[in-house]
Amino acid sequence: MDIKTSFVSQAYANARTAAAPQPKAEGATEGFAKLADNFMSSLQNHENTARAAMTGGADPHALVQALASSQLAVETVATVRDRVVEAYQEILRMPV
Repeated sequence: MDIKTSFVSQAYANARTAAAPQPKAEGATEGFAKLADNFMSSLQNHENTARAAMTGGADPHALVQALASSQLAVETVATVRDRVVEAYQEILRMPV
């Protein structure tokens, strides 16, 4: 009997932790703000690398990497923007 009660109490303890309130997830506004900050900081880093390469402070390989990475970042942001616009237009087309 004691063994069964310990299993029950352990299962109850596990269920309580699973049902405990989770920390508040960040909203869409905070997520987009973080995304914009990361995007801007990466572009600034790539721009600094490009300046350093032009003045002889960095190797050409670093310049190529910075240009490719910034191109990828810009294309990603443009794709996300296009998807958001498409979703907004889809919402506008919904019948009321």
